[in-house]
Amino acid sequence: MPNRPPVPSPDRRTVLRGSLLVPAAAVLPTAFAAAPAQALGGRPEAAWGVQVGAVTASSALVWVRSDRPARMRVETSSTESFRRARTWHGPLIGPGSDFTGTTALHGLPAGEQIHYRVTLADPADPRRTGRPAYGTFRTAPARRRDGVRFLWSGDIAGQGWGINPDIGGYRVYEEMRRLDPDFFLCSGDTVYADGPLQPSVTLPDGRIWRNVMTEEKAKVAETLDEYRGNFRYNLLDANFRRFNAQVPSVVQWDDHEVRNNWYPGQILDDDRYTEKNVDLLAARSSRAFHEYFPVSRPDGSSRPRPMDRVVHHGPLLDVFVLDMRSFRNANSPNRQADDTTGILGADQLRRLKRALAASRAVWKVIAADMPLGLVVPDGATDFEAVAQGDPGAPLGRELQIAELLRFIKHNGITGTLWLTADVHYTSAQHYAPERAAFKDFAPFWEFVSGPLAAGGFPANALDATFGPERVFVRAPDRGNVSPMESPQYFGEVEIDGDSGELTVRLRAEGGSVLFDKVLRPGLTGQ
Repeated sequence: MPNRPPVPSPDRRTVLRGSLLVPAAAVLPTAFAAAPAQALGGRPEAAWGVQVGAVTASSALVWVRSDRPARMRVETSSTESFRRARTWHGPLIGPGSDFTGTTALHGLPAGEQIHYRVTLADPADPRRTGRPAYGTFRTAPARRRDGVRFLWSGDIAGQGWGINPDIGGYRVYEEMRRLDPDFFLCSGDTVYADGPLQPSVTLPDGRIWRNVMTEEKAKVAETLDEYRGNFRYNLLDANFRRFNAQVPSVVQWDDHEVRNNWYPGQILDDDRYTEKNVDLLAARSSRAFHEYFPVSRPDGSSRPRPMDRVVHHGPLLDVFVLDMRSFRNANSPNRQADDTTGILGADQLRRLKRALAASRAVWKVIAADMPLGLVVPDGATDFEAVAQGDPGAPLGRELQIAELLRFIKHNGITGTLWLTADVHYTSAQHYAPERAAFKDFAPFWEFVSGPLAAGGFPANALDATFGPERVFVRAPDRGNVSPMESPQYFGEVEIDGDSGELTVRLRAEGGSVLFDKVLRPGLTGQ
């Protein structure tokens, strides 16, 4: 959510002049990144790397982007030598999907390391192939004793801070890769389509921050190609690509994939945009989102595809991925006494209740793209998240969350915890009915971690409706602190296969663990 005031966008000449300052080794070769796919000679190339998502105990979805039309082929093996490899014939990819494509893998062994390589072939001559792109991932375990470990965070290339070659680009991704988690939960704001970059920014201490520039990052995104360019931007970073090749992703979206603080039906009052209809912008962003991440493809509808889903990761863990953006009501003072739409929409709330009640996993992580008890304003009078600062009985969007928390308690659903990002700092909040105005719920924890490559912001105020206590917080003392001035943050969750205990660690870039909490399975009030 945090966003600095709009800054003047550099013109195209400034963008190109700034990009020439970038060392070629820091990003994809400038000529390759800028040239139309059809103008390139030679063989198809997968220089944008590979990604894997939708990983289960027996399946996965492999992603690639070509530099021209190509036929996708994936080989998998249990060894790096690719002995006894299986071959998976993927789609013909071309301009209709911005040269991106996915191939579904099935029948994989549970709980094992899978090595894969993606080869792109000339559609007219299958013998003409480019260099393979390599990756690896672990399938979800079938046995409880194998345990689970994953990372989460969000907020990438925001508030004017993009890929800076002077500091090694997105260094935090290399740090996360070395931890070798089972998967990464990206909690939204995967891009800042509404946040143009400038070639350079002068920091308060006089140092200069330099951004890798592309034409699409020089203005707010409005067209499908501009949204595609925003999702493509992060792939210029070598750390990001190495991370993708090793760590599967579970990705959700929030507001900056489209526009700051957007909601369905909104008509913009923003001079930066010639297209004012947010629903149209969201549909374009949704299409680009599904093209650039290993998730299921859109169904052709003009409306954004629902992002909510359940990710089953063995007997220990289910992840309930929320979409707190696509079905919400309009941002407002958020004090209405009756609110069936809320921040999730009535249908998503019903889906979530059914899925929680059906889950047999020991732990049920609710992946929220916005926090519950932190007050997130939208202008002088409106509010962007659930809370609005009134410490009394639930009002507005709080009513829907109260209904959900009551359902969890009355149905005896244990092992729930909430993970989020959005506010650009890291913290741990414990919610308990004895501190709350609304008391009909079981105690639970909410953990916040971010950003990964964006500006840091001071901690938000708490709303007492659900009785949060801030047990830990680490945040800057001023707004929009650059990644050169403050570390970036991510969280780690580890579930022990023998005891079932879940440990949350809040980490800072540089290797330090700032806070940790051990939760025992089946207990409430911890």
